[in-house]
Amino acid sequence: MFKKICVIGLGYIGLPSSLMFAKSGFEVVGVDTNEYIVQSLNNGNPHIEEKDLLEIFAEVRSHHSFRATTSPENADAFMIAVPTPVNADHSANLDYIVAATKSILPFLKAGDTVIIESTIPPGTTVEVVGKLIGNSGWHVGEEIYLAHCPERVLPGRIFRELVENNRIIGGFNIKSAQKAAELYRPFVQGEITLTSCASAEMAKLMENTFRDVNIALANELARISASVGVDALEVIQLANKHPRVNLHSPGPGVGGHCIAVDPYFIIEKAPNESKLMATARDINNRMPEYVVQQVEKLVPPYQGHPVAVFGLTYKGNVDDIRESPAIEVVNLLIQKGYIVKTHDPHVQPDHCPFRLHAPEEALEDAHCLIVLADHNEFRLIDDTWLVGMRTPTILDTKKCLEFGENSKVFHYHFGNLHVLKNREPATVY
Repeated sequence: MFKKICVIGLGYIGLPSSLMFAKSGFEVVGVDTNEYIVQSLNNGNPHIEEKDLLEIFAEVRSHHSFRATTSPENADAFMIAVPTPVNADHSANLDYIVAATKSILPFLKAGDTVIIESTIPPGTTVEVVGKLIGNSGWHVGEEIYLAHCPERVLPGRIFRELVENNRIIGGFNIKSAQKAAELYRPFVQGEITLTSCASAEMAKLMENTFRDVNIALANELARISASVGVDALEVIQLANKHPRVNLHSPGPGVGGHCIAVDPYFIIEKAPNESKLMATARDINNRMPEYVVQQVEKLVPPYQGHPVAVFGLTYKGNVDDIRESPAIEVVNLLIQKGYIVKTHDPHVQPDHCPFRLHAPEEALEDAHCLIVLADHNEFRLIDDTWLVGMRTPTILDTKKCLEFGENSKVFHYHFGNLHVLKNREPATVY
């Protein structure tokens, strides 16, 4: 019987999961080594932006069912939801997983359940976490139950998807899987499927690798179409009319802490057998450079010409800039010699590596506007926003802006880049 849950890591997955457990009647202690995050939460100020978070957070705090701290406590279940970054060679960095596991060892008692929600390479639950618990004197699967339950939520819809999405639970053994399932059943309405740890680990990685490969296909199509004089966006629309085709959309690259990272966890385990995955990663990683090449055709980098960049997050309507290709685009533009003014209504200034500007300030005297995230706020842009620009030229990598037939704006996107095919870098005086 679970009464108290200790969640290690209060980021984009750990905090919403903690709140859902608390909302379902459990006593929840959230743990994070960042004292600022802990203090902010205990003062009633969540540190991340997510739909419905403020309302649910206020509800569980009013019932005193959630609190944050910097160190673990005794509990009936422990959930680890810490980041799994990649090293310089793209191998998985398991330091946070190891540290989180070691931090709960002094608090384990017979009958406790340990769940890993962090995305990890195949074999990590058993070979890393399981061995750490076993080496501390416990019989895993008999005294301490261990499972991997990968998250599969979309930022902006996290609380809805925590409830509605199907869940995969990979157990160290069947008893471990069953114990973990008991923890999620109070709020998960989707199907809960029990399997092995390795199968759950690989399934999570393949979900995001599938999307990475599909996006790479769309990005390659966009580059080919620009070369041969075809509207890539129309081609995708037409191809998707086939009942068994679902091409994704091209963009400036792939970001977030899932799609841009997870394929590497498979590649490192079987480099000789994962050529397609590695190629997809390379295609998507080169898209920021391709975007900058298009900017150079619109306005030259020399003489320090100013350009505006709207959107720094890895996708629209979120505040998450982790692995965002927009960050690389801006850095490349600066390296080329552009004066870059950035604007993003969702990013907090203290979380941003660049100075943020108001939209009018960013557009003032700009020779080009580069749109890298499809925030809803940007859909409202019209000619009146652009009066302060030196030239009303837009490179819209998300094609989220719409202009009338009589607009004097030069609006470029992945559907009409072919008009720039043979264009030399622009000359601006």
